[in-house]
Amino acid sequence: MTQQGRTVAVVGGGYGGAAVAKALDEHADVVLIEPKDAFVNAAGALRALTRPEEWAERVFFPYDGILKRGVHRREYAAGVDPQGVTLASGERVEADYIVLATGSGYPYPAKTRTDSTAEALAHFKETHAELAGAERVLIAGAGPVGLELAGEIRDVWADKRITVVAPSAELVPGYEPALRAELERQLAALGIEVRLGAGLDAEPDVEPGRAGEVRASVGGEVIEADIWFRAYGATTNSGFLGDALAPLNGRGQLPVGPKLNVEGHERVYAVGDLTGVPEEKRAGAASRHAAVVADNIIAQLNGEAPVQEYHPSPARVMLLPLGPVYGVGQIPGEDGPGIMPTETVAEWKGRDLMHGRFAAMFGTA
Repeated sequence: MTQQGRTVAVVGGGYGGAAVAKALDEHADVVLIEPKDAFVNAAGALRALTRPEEWAERVFFPYDGILKRGVHRREYAAGVDPQGVTLASGERVEADYIVLATGSGYPYPAKTRTDSTAEALAHFKETHAELAGAERVLIAGAGPVGLELAGEIRDVWADKRITVVAPSAELVPGYEPALRAELERQLAALGIEVRLGAGLDAEPDVEPGRAGEVRASVGGEVIEADIWFRAYGATTNSGFLGDALAPLNGRGQLPVGPKLNVEGHERVYAVGDLTGVPEEKRAGAASRHAAVVADNIIAQLNGEAPVQEYHPSPARVMLLPLGPVYGVGQIPGEDGPGIMPTETVAEWKGRDLMHGRFAAMFGTA
């Protein structure tokens, strides 16, 4: 039986939502509204594609690993107001506190295209078979996802021709020149061709992730490949919100205050990609958001004023592995941004892609 005034609806079970749900589970009556049957560690998705037998099952974690008292509702939210959440089924979840954590969408394989673990595993294995038989691979997008995918492919197949194209004039713009120079050096050493300054004039007729005769026009030049992947096009998952809580910005994100409550609402919070916080949207930021929000809600549950505030890092942070051995990273330092040694990038992320962290969090270690 739920306690009066202690129901927290967490909408979305990604990096931020799962962390909030776990942190509040012993303090409140948590209702996690998430259509997926398991948490997906998207950081491992690209390796799940290139090494499915070793990695595919390792990126999924059942939600009962973090919810001992709370309830997982496998549904989509269709609307939210300060008093609760309306589900796509038409049912209503009344709540005293709401945490919005629906994140963002991104093309497969960086994010799964199904809510079923079994179907996602089948997709990884099917695409792996298509990729294994391809000699030439085209990746559209030279951001962290596109480059990580190139590195994962190269780690498994030394002989494939990998070409990455993007309209940007330089790799990872906004990061330190030393990081870009090291990234360029490693990509060249791995034999990964990067063409900047022109993206796809039009997407190929072949579906991404499917083997076929790929002909892509890039800046007027035709590039031929046997398979291609789309590594661009993040979209905020906020279409269900409308303007019921606050006007969304141009990226579909919610305005939040320093305590990460939605502007105008003391008991409605947002975390992760859904927020308008001016920072790059990363899993690490979502986890830090979650800690602030959980502390503030616990304070309110105890009749206290919420005091925790979130302040984005003044320096850009990135861990960009190129497979389990190579990669680059940038972290804040006392004298400004610092470049991480490749071995540290591998130790922090590249080798296990944060699997150990989530195995501990979900109790599967």
